[in-house]
Amino acid sequence: MKDVQSEKDIRNIPLKHVGIKKLRWPLTLLDKEHGEQNTVAEINMAVDLPHDLRGTHMSRFVECMQELGNSLSLDALETVLDGLKSHLQAQKAYLELRFPYFITKIAPVSELKSLMDLDCVLVAEKDTEFSLKMCVEVPIQTLCPCSKEISEYGAHNQRAIAKIEIVMSEMVWIEEIANIADLGASAPVYGLLKRPDEKFVTEQAYNNPRFVEDAVREIALLLEKDSRIKWYRVIVESIESIHNHSAYACVEKDWE
Repeated sequence: MKDVQSEKDIRNIPLKHVGIKKLRWPLTLLDKEHGEQNTVAEINMAVDLPHDLRGTHMSRFVECMQELGNSLSLDALETVLDGLKSHLQAQKAYLELRFPYFITKIAPVSELKSLMDLDCVLVAEKDTEFSLKMCVEVPIQTLCPCSKEISEYGAHNQRAIAKIEIVMSEMVWIEEIANIADLGASAPVYGLLKRPDEKFVTEQAYNNPRFVEDAVREIALLLEKDSRIKWYRVIVESIESIHNHSAYACVEKDWE
């Protein structure tokens, strides 16, 4: 049969990414507490297309995922990228996996255990070298220092999202990133709290007021101390409780 995708293209325009998006795939991930955890990832896969090729072979992306199977590891990700480069005759391959990951949180007083879901992203690329970036979004709580300072009693507080992206030289657990986010917040967020827990968390936040600027800086200090982390970007978005907008701050390693 005629191979239309491999026809020569005379427009002389190379394409940055060509591939497939929103492929759902079952995955078994390493879990720090339980050993393994099952999830479903939404996957984007792409290669760079040379200027003289009309198209790529979309079916081969799924074939390369078949080679991965369901177990996810750093070696497996690099194997998929090598397969994409080989099967599609590409110089560079790209793989993005978005998935929910569940961690166990323990209430501070009752010590009740509950699950909390985190939105995670892995972005793997390979040209001549393999690179991997991990992003974890962690719900946290912030309490406004200004509100506390100017009020006779109380202070406005709200749920916030700490989005932490890292490039690592060694394995960093998602649970470790979640813990760093909690330490940078006014107080953590939990899936299940009884009344004594609620009292504890509310007072913890009140005694630890932080702007989004404070939170990203505290998180950055903790990331800087970890020799496994080569690069990071931290964004904290506070979903304001008394404003019709969010507040946010961002810090990136070696930005200056």
